[in-house]
Amino acid sequence: MLAIRRRRELANPLVFFVIVVSLFPLGVSPDQELLSKMAPGVIWVTALLATLMSMDAMFRSDYDDGSLEQLLLLPGPKVLLIGAKITAHWLSIGLPLVVLAPVMSLLLYFPMHAIGSLIVTLLISTPILSLLGSVGVALTLSLRSGGILSSLLILPFYIPVLIFSTMAINASANNLPVSGYYALLVAFLIVLTILIPFAVVAALKVSYN
Repeated sequence: MLAIRRRRELANPLVFFVIVVSLFPLGVSPDQELLSKMAPGVIWVTALLATLMSMDAMFRSDYDDGSLEQLLLLPGPKVLLIGAKITAHWLSIGLPLVVLAPVMSLLLYFPMHAIGSLIVTLLISTPILSLLGSVGVALTLSLRSGGILSSLLILPFYIPVLIFSTMAINASANNLPVSGYYALLVAFLIVLTILIPFAVVAALKVSYN
């Protein structure tokens, strides 16, 4: 509901994703074979940057108006609250990217038989992006230029997700086995889902101190 009220924060990363992917056939080359080879990397890098754009909004407004501090003072497990915030971020940014990506991939002549792999990697990996990003945002919440600093902190941790996701899509496009890549990403997601909410609670306490 909060994300719907903040439509600009919701729309900007998705508009960025659509515009950047649309510009590649115009700005790089209309060659079908070249665009098809570039498509997994273009879509995934653009989705990653769009997610990064939206990360600061996860806690910023609640921090500025003091509601986040009040929520952290409430009795009960704080990790559930943080888990809900991260889930809301994924539902408002990650899930729309999963829906948009197959449509935008058609502009890049993405192989139709590999679109399923594109969707699966985005479904597994966009929650990972939200989880990793939440730690960086929580650590830099009290800083004036925290958005830029958190992006610099988060970006190196996004690289393995980017590598394994694009490798899975390329393997699928070449009719090679992809289950190993999926297993690695799922294992990564499970571990982070368990550990990250605790790390975010600790990071928020550091920011408030």
